[in-house]
Amino acid sequence: MSIEDLIKKCQENNIKAQKELYEMFAPTLMGICIKYCKDQALAEDLFQESFIKIFNKIHQFKGEGSFEGWLKRLSINTILTHLKKQIHFLPVSKDFVEDLTEETYDFEAYSIDFLLDKIQELPQQYRLVFNMYVLDDLPHREIADLLNIAVSTSKSNLTRAKALLRKEIKTKSS
Repeated sequence: MSIEDLIKKCQENNIKAQKELYEMFAPTLMGICIKYCKDQALAEDLFQESFIKIFNKIHQFKGEGSFEGWLKRLSINTILTHLKKQIHFLPVSKDFVEDLTEETYDFEAYSIDFLLDKIQELPQQYRLVFNMYVLDDLPHREIADLLNIAVSTSKSNLTRAKALLRKEIKTKSS
């Protein structure tokens, strides 16, 4: 069955098609939830909430653009809606300037598990912006809009996240 047929059957509330769609995209969407949530139980809750929203809103997908992109966006928005209630972003002044000199590291010298663990250890607001900017390739303007923060706040949180990661990597290298 093509993805278009599967979507159409899901739009008709076909349980078998919903199960197939769930099984097809569950690993991808669970990965997104884990990436954004420090707590496994919260990631699982938001994963389930994402699928509930997907099945409730699947009739809104009109076949324009990538269906997987639509699923990911809906999942990320579900996560952000939850996390925005818990995070307090500190505004920064327009004069805020931080040393953006970045040391280079041989990231291949570190396991992916080590790097992902260090990202997960970042404070929530830094991890959120870091994931959105670095891993999801969103521009600061879009991050700011999604999180209802200033662009400068997004940039400063990214800078601070990178600084903490550099410090952790430097500590491991020493």
